[in-house]
Amino acid sequence: MTIHTILKMGDPRLLRIAQPVLEFDTDALHLLVRDMFETMRSVNGAGLAAPQIGVDLQVVIFGSANPNPRYPDRPLVPPTVLVNPVIDPVGDAEDEDWEGCLSVPGLRGKVPRWSRIRYSGFDPYGDPINRTVEGFHARVVQHECDHLVGKLYPMRVRDFAQFGYTEVLFPEMGAEQDE
Repeated sequence: MTIHTILKMGDPRLLRIAQPVLEFDTDALHLLVRDMFETMRSVNGAGLAAPQIGVDLQVVIFGSANPNPRYPDRPLVPPTVLVNPVIDPVGDAEDEDWEGCLSVPGLRGKVPRWSRIRYSGFDPYGDPINRTVEGFHARVVQHECDHLVGKLYPMRVRDFAQFGYTEVLFPEMGAEQDE
């Protein structure tokens, strides 16, 4: 397994539209997923998209069996691999909440997201996934899937008075939490 370098905002590879996965249950796809989980765990991420490590494919991972130190008060999201995802809002309700990103280290911003979504796609074996979720789980999925269409969360911030350095906004978290 390999821990990959996470691309930072400003790298043009983060702005590309990712390509769909065409072949499932391949050694290459399984290795990518293992590397993504290893990379995400190494930096206490809540999720990671393949484009963040320079891989131009529609693959996202998210969740953990353990509480995340970067989001200590958030509910657990089941560990999931989602390939070729599709997101549909369930209703029109939105929530605004704080987000950070491994590709935008040291910053947080309040981002509007649909409150409740239905997401579908496939696992690495090609088996279908179809879930309806809300709250933090819905937020994480939307955030990661944004990476597949070249969007970073600052592009969704509506009020830049609610965007800044984590160490200033949340001094109790410490600067290392978003590095």
